[in-house]
Amino acid sequence: MVAVALKAGSAAAHSVNALNAFDDIDDDHLYKEEYFKRLPEIKDLDPKSFKSFVKFDSESLKENVLDVKTKELIAVASAHVTGCPYCINDHVKTAKKIGVKKEELTEAIMVAVALKAGSAMAHGIIALKSYNDA
Repeated sequence: MVAVALKAGSAAAHSVNALNAFDDIDDDHLYKEEYFKRLPEIKDLDPKSFKSFVKFDSESLKENVLDVKTKELIAVASAHVTGCPYCINDHVKTAKKIGVKKEELTEAIMVAVALKAGSAMAHGIIALKSYNDA
């Protein structure tokens, strides 16, 4: 249960990054934004894979069955589940630019918090089964 609380807590903790990004607060204490600027180096080292990723990433966020706003809210929630501060920053700022309200953003984050708690709970069940099988 401690792991459940910590997994959910990490998504909740990253919500501060989302609020900072939404409010245009340039604070890189939780991560170093200048590291993100090294992406061109990755592109130069493996241009074919990088180009494939960029195409996949951009295509997945285009309007299709789901509208762009919904996709950006999914991206914000996913960034919290994966714990990627760069993704949090990027997708929160994009969401704000397309008209997402802070309340909508927060609700998406809380869905991520619940998901992380649920996944930790499910893994706890696997741990108990492994213990019983040993």
